Amino acid sequence: MPVLRVVIAPDSFKGTADAGSAARALAEGWRAVRPGDDVRCLPMADGGEGTLDAFEQANPGSIRMPVIVTGPDDHVFEAHWLLVPGVDAGRGGTAVVELASTSGITLLHPLRPLEAHSLGFGQAVRAALDHGVDRLLLAIGGSASSDGGAGMLTALGARFVDAEGRTVPFGNVGLGDVERVEFEALAGLPHGGAVVLSDVVNPLLGRHGAVAVFGPQKGIGKGLERDAELRLAHFAQLVEEERGTDPATPGAGAAGGVGFGLLSWGATLVPGSAAVAEALGLADAVAGADLVITGEGRYDHQSESGKTVSHVRDLAAAAGAHTVLIAGAIDAEPYAFDEWMALTDVAGSREAALADPRHWLTEAARRLASARP
Repeated sequence: MPVLRVVIAPDSFKGTADAGSAARALAEGWRAVRPGDDVRCLPMADGGEGTLDAFEQANPGSIRMPVIVTGPDDHVFEAHWLLVPGVDAGRGGTAVVELASTSGITLLHPLRPLEAHSLGFGQAVRAALDHGVDRLLLAIGGSASSDGGAGMLTALGARFVDAEGRTVPFGNVGLGDVERVEFEALAGLPHGGAVVLSDVVNPLLGRHGAVAVFGPQKGIGKGLERDAELRLAHFAQLVEEERGTDPATPGAGAAGGVGFGLLSWGATLVPGSAAVAEALGLADAVAGADLVITGEGRYDHQSESGKTVSHVRDLAAAAGAHTVLIAGAIDAEPYAFDEWMALTDVAGSREAALADPRHWLTEAARRLASARP
């Protein structure tokens, strides 16, 4: 039996398995059939859930820094941001701050379509600034809210007030009451800047915008969509007049408009999957690999728009490796992969796959390895 070099680089299977757990399950299944192969695990992320873990793995000297934040349901809890020391980053180091773990949708039970906000993410960013970091890497996937980044900006010193001069309520619900935006006390960027790791390129408004595309998964149904869009547009107009930030900028609609808020702060948006891949050295890892396995919870039409699985595949294909997608469910034809497998098919049903995703990931990898010569 020839020895194969296998790289396993999945994203998280959102809500069921983080990227690290998914990678370990796949590796376990593969090694059960082919124990002599060279198998390397590189859990991935695209700026959403798991980004902090990915950077921590890539930087062994990094430190998780605790911070008290207010979650999207107003619950106060302890989260973390990641301090990455390094000569290149300067004496203060780089901070990696993840929205998913501070203001993410997985923190909500039930959803809060109009009241959820991004305040906690901003509080974590502010804590990193107060620590004295030289550079920010801001991972903004997995948002719970559609607040245009107002909560985040408030934590950084901005104020959004109504006609009576009172601070408006957090969340999308308060954006329509904003009559004046005040950025005089807004914290400055660190001297190394702020880079936003975004997993989408949507504008803030319109049929491809934050509310229309991502609102439904946050609970904004048809009865709420029109007013939510109008409130967001009203807020965007005021911010654009004050800061010159164009809501049509690609990525402004990321994270319910947190991308727009960060652009108004002066941050730069980059594709999250590429940034994480570079930090992990994925291109070097797949060079010379025989087979590269990636995966995510649901493969659909959005998966080819800067998502982790498409980026991993492209790097692997460029290196001449055989590419494999293993997804919880496959809702679009993944023709660009050499092979693909859905856990719903392996398990026999969606319910079974969701009940024990780690088991079915292991079984999928066993079947994949068993098919090798």
